[in-house]
Amino acid sequence: MERPTKRRRVSVDDADSSDASSQDSNASPRAASPSISEHDEPRFALDTSTTSRIKAKQDGLAIAKSPSKADDGLPASIQSSIDTADASTFATLGIDPWLSASLRHMAINRPTRIQKGCIPEILAGRDCIGGSRTGSGKTVAFAVPILQRWARDPSGIFAVVLTPTRELALQIYEQVLAIGARQSIKAVLVTGGADMRTQALDLARRPHVVIATPGRLADHIQTSGDDTIRGLRKVKFVVLDEADRLLAAGKGSMLPDVETCLSALPPSSQRQTCLFTATVTPEVRALKDMPRDKNKPPVFVCEVDTEDLAIPPTLHQTYQLVNVMHKEKYLHILLLTPANEAKSTIIFCNRTSTATLLEHLLRLLDHRVTSLHSGLKHNERISNLARFRARAARILVATDVAARGLDIPDVGLVINYDLPRNPDDYIHRVGRTARAGRQGTAVSLVGQRDVELVHAIEARVGRAMEEYSEGEKVSIEGRVVRDALNVVGEKKREAMLAIEEGRDVKGKRVRGMERAMVR
Repeated sequence: MERPTKRRRVSVDDADSSDASSQDSNASPRAASPSISEHDEPRFALDTSTTSRIKAKQDGLAIAKSPSKADDGLPASIQSSIDTADASTFATLGIDPWLSASLRHMAINRPTRIQKGCIPEILAGRDCIGGSRTGSGKTVAFAVPILQRWARDPSGIFAVVLTPTRELALQIYEQVLAIGARQSIKAVLVTGGADMRTQALDLARRPHVVIATPGRLADHIQTSGDDTIRGLRKVKFVVLDEADRLLAAGKGSMLPDVETCLSALPPSSQRQTCLFTATVTPEVRALKDMPRDKNKPPVFVCEVDTEDLAIPPTLHQTYQLVNVMHKEKYLHILLLTPANEAKSTIIFCNRTSTATLLEHLLRLLDHRVTSLHSGLKHNERISNLARFRARAARILVATDVAARGLDIPDVGLVINYDLPRNPDDYIHRVGRTARAGRQGTAVSLVGQRDVELVHAIEARVGRAMEEYSEGEKVSIEGRVVRDALNVVGEKKREAMLAIEEGRDVKGKRVRGMERAMVR
């Protein structure tokens, strides 16, 4: 019995070349290959549909590998933050290969303007003030040069990053760990709500990077003893992220705690200081002219994309006129319109009590909602934010603790239930949507007494708001009268009663809940 002839697998290129050669020679396949029998001819009868799919896939891979085409699909805001005529890469900025590889692993392939401007100067040893709109990559702009300098000369606590909110501190902590994973970076998170004893032990072990909120780090400096804070005296880098908020004066100022933190660190002549913000305020800019050591180079100031006044170009700013007595009813209807019912949404309030009431009310109205504000415990804030990121909750009701720095890419709608008193806070709020080139909408509920606030915001942003509209088929006022007046009013009374009885959104009694309405 004869062994069957082993058949060679024919590739698409082989088939194409054989077809071309047969046409050029005007010869039949049998004449071109006399050793092939009649029974072997079917193996050249390729499925043309399969061949076309293979060729299309190969062509697609070739396009994907082509660096000239790689940037065509970048989101609009990232393209606007990158100089397309400039072929700069992280390698050309002087970044070590291990850091470039870490960034590529995070899908960060090209530097934005703020990164291209700040990274070389920070590596050169200069203090830096960086201003750029939200979502432009400011965290990478200071984390990358710090980690490169640390990897070349590791020593004790190398850097301290101060930021105004726990949630932003956690986000920076996770990004630093991700970028420095190849070098086993050790970072510690020092924020309120967590166990101070555990944090003190972590600080005493001399981590490489400390990410902290000013209040909690100031508490450790004042109460935790010399063994805990001794490592802070040799810090090489200090970063103030969201510096405008950290340095702002007035009610609720963090400036005293920031000063306490800086008092435990080396003097400014013996460390590098970096300030980053989306809104460069006079307080931040004034630091450039402060007296400096003669041996230190002048402060480097990098403000990019400021012509857009920190508002993403893909953001649609709108307002909705409301009767303040029926504000909740307009909110309920806006969340259910055809354009908004599937969007991940953040609702901003000025007071914790308002956020608490809205969470109860929207839960009773069958919305998937959670909250983020200072009245919650630390573990509740972290878990609620995680639920919103995972889309387990579609709506996040928040105060301004969620307005700064948080990167939640899928947010499609921001509603200002209460207009902020400071126009800069408006910029930070609406910056939670339209990130990374995605489309986003901001709706501000405007009452009779809010007109001056709207004018101040429009003057600061440089763009006028448009009246909210979804076309002739959707009348917000008509839907409020028809669908919301009775049901929302009834559910609001139920929500207020639950809060007065000290019940949370799940109906459980919680000590201190009855005081939430007066915060």
